[in-house]
Amino acid sequence: MNMNLLLDGKQDQGWQTQANCMGVDPDLFFPERGASTKEAKEVCRGCVVQNDCLEYALANGEKFGIWGGMSERERRRLRRARALERRTIAVSAS
Repeated sequence: MNMNLLLDGKQDQGWQTQANCMGVDPDLFFPERGASTKEAKEVCRGCVVQNDCLEYALANGEKFGIWGGMSERERRRLRRARALERRTIAVSAS
């Protein structure tokens, strides 16, 4: 996926140039509803900037596509788990 076309430059995205998805058809990462995400996730697997990509998507509320090897549903679960963990830590610290 050509991340330069997708990202708006609000933060440093130097990591993009190292991404496995550079030069890959972006449509692969934005499959039709119900279509397989396996191929896109395979591109992400082993990518040296996979975590940077995922954190970008989480920080920017990306609602569509595969980012950092995760679908929106998977990212939503991760956001909820992190929020629960933060609440648990806050309660423990009180």
